[in-house]
Amino acid sequence: MMGSLIYFRIVLKNKMSDLFMDERGEVNIVAIVVLIGIAVILAAFFKDQIKKLLDTLFTAISGKASDAVTKNVS
Repeated sequence: MMGSLIYFRIVLKNKMSDLFMDERGEVNIVAIVVLIGIAVILAAFFKDQIKKLLDTLFTAISGKASDAVTKNVS
């Protein structure tokens, strides 16, 4: 019983060490953080233009929806 616990402890320690020492995914994480940063900066820079675009789109969608409802009711 004690031998199997020691063996399990060694295996678990090696697996945990491998998990924390593996660096294969680090480049992807950095790239994602950089892209998110760029997106936030662009959104802040073009905030007014984005707001105008969304207002125009929602106005057009609301108008088309109202027209569709009134045409189907009549």
